[in-house]
Amino acid sequence: MTDLPRIPLAGVIGHPIAHSRSPALHGFWLKRYGIKGHYIPMDVAPQDLRQALEILPKLGFVGINVTIPHKEAILQIADVITDRAALIGAANTLIFRKDGRIHADNTDGAGFMANLRQNAPHWNPTAGPAAVFGAGGAARAVIAALIEVGVPEIRIANRTRPRAEAMRVDFGAKLTVYDWVQAPNMLEGAATVINTTSLGMSGKSDFRVPLDALEKTALVTDLVYNPLKTHLLIEAESKGCTVVDGLGMLLHQAAPGFERWFGHRPEVDEATRCAVLSA
Repeated sequence: MTDLPRIPLAGVIGHPIAHSRSPALHGFWLKRYGIKGHYIPMDVAPQDLRQALEILPKLGFVGINVTIPHKEAILQIADVITDRAALIGAANTLIFRKDGRIHADNTDGAGFMANLRQNAPHWNPTAGPAAVFGAGGAARAVIAALIEVGVPEIRIANRTRPRAEAMRVDFGAKLTVYDWVQAPNMLEGAATVINTTSLGMSGKSDFRVPLDALEKTALVTDLVYNPLKTHLLIEAESKGCTVVDGLGMLLHQAAPGFERWFGHRPEVDEATRCAVLSA
């Protein structure tokens, strides 16, 4: 009997994972490009993470996405870590190499930037300061990307100030930390405004920062994509701002992993958005 090639497997691990849109996204791409492969959601508890990563390559997995709460812990396990994953302090994309080593990368910043480039092509990162709400892992990826494209100043506020202070230590003098109660002041003269918190997400508290100082020339984006049009984006749009929803970041951050695992660069277009939204 002729040995058939192994069907490549990929997936996403998190805890919990049932809410993830990634299986719908990768499943759509696999079908679109006629690729024999599978993408599987896996609920892995933190204490089982190392064991899961040891077994998955033996089962035919070529790589996986990593989400909450494993994105930081994965760096203690991976054999090869890209510079950007090390800078951000988290990884979201793993490649299981043929030599048995685990390669960890972070594509969140690239996904964030690709979303803005696609949906706000006239956006100029050097036009003025950026105001960033939140200081978690997503904020770290966003800030690294903003610095790379030449944003002149980054203002940051987090509900617990020490986390924002830690970001300034890691990323340097371009960052200015604001108390959460002073967060509305960050908007004055800001050319780019980004919410990286879960505020405004379905089932979470509302984003209640007053937007009185928001410039109508600003680009406003929210990493929350459920709902697709958050209260922040609705209000910003009513003031005349350019707004970009967070779904595109999810789609674009997934593309590099898909290409590495399945050998085809997927297109992020309206059909892709619709497939994920209808899942």
